[in-house]
Amino acid sequence: MIALVNYGAGNLTSVARALQHIGEECTITREHDVIRASDRVIFPGVGAAGEAMEVIRREGLDTAIRHVVAAGIPFLGICLGAQVVLEESEEDGGTPCLGIIPGTAQRFQGPAIKIPHMGWNNLSVRAAHPVLAGVDARAQFYFVHSYYPAPARDEDVIATTDYGISFASIIGRGNVIATQFHIEKSGEHGLRVLKNFCTWNGSVALC
Repeated sequence: MIALVNYGAGNLTSVARALQHIGEECTITREHDVIRASDRVIFPGVGAAGEAMEVIRREGLDTAIRHVVAAGIPFLGICLGAQVVLEESEEDGGTPCLGIIPGTAQRFQGPAIKIPHMGWNNLSVRAAHPVLAGVDARAQFYFVHSYYPAPARDEDVIATTDYGISFASIIGRGNVIATQFHIEKSGEHGLRVLKNFCTWNGSVALC
């Protein structure tokens, strides 16, 4: 069973529908025992880091998520989920986050780009990863965000995307992978990434 962490995000049902479309069972839950017992866990995200982290801490979901990561259970963050896995976000005046991957979520800057970054964009893959198996190098994915992940270590950057700057659009470490783009809104290529995650054992070794 796949657990979708329920902290009130608006795209939970969209991710659930995408999973059902590819034949995967899932449950939307904030029950700690269910999350810990799941085969894999997805943290979909929209909204602001401060509000999200407030709910996460109030419900004790931070503890459940850290247990999942420590246990080696495959974990996927989507959009805001790619930011809250970091140590801190610049959003809302500075928000302490989960600290699973060292780094910060930073805001796009400069008058030359429109904020938020919204629409389809490409990936530049920097490190092979099982969740990208079979994904066309020319594939585009759907983004909606004003902040982006900035991991402290280059080895945690799986892919980058250009939007005024080159920013990390997929980050990962061990059994954790996170995409800044919305997999569930990215058509066949997003579904391929999602399907790959659903068969991934949490190892970064490529078979």
